[in-house]
Amino acid sequence: MPDHPFSLHDVVEMKKSHPCGENKWKIIRMGADIRIKCQGCGHSVMLPRREFKKKVKKVLEQGDAKE
Repeated sequence: MPDHPFSLHDVVEMKKSHPCGENKWKIIRMGADIRIKCQGCGHSVMLPRREFKKKVKKVLEQGDAKE
């Protein structure tokens, strides 16, 4: 069982909002780095897994784990 509460395609809330004003992000890639995409403007950001774990606040929606 993984030690993190998030998985691919989950929508998460970060501690700080994006400059566009949105605070919902979708996880679009997972590995050593995690790529998240802003649900407001579509901008994507890649963060190291350790930094992502510090900055994430909570999981808002569970994604499809079928892929």
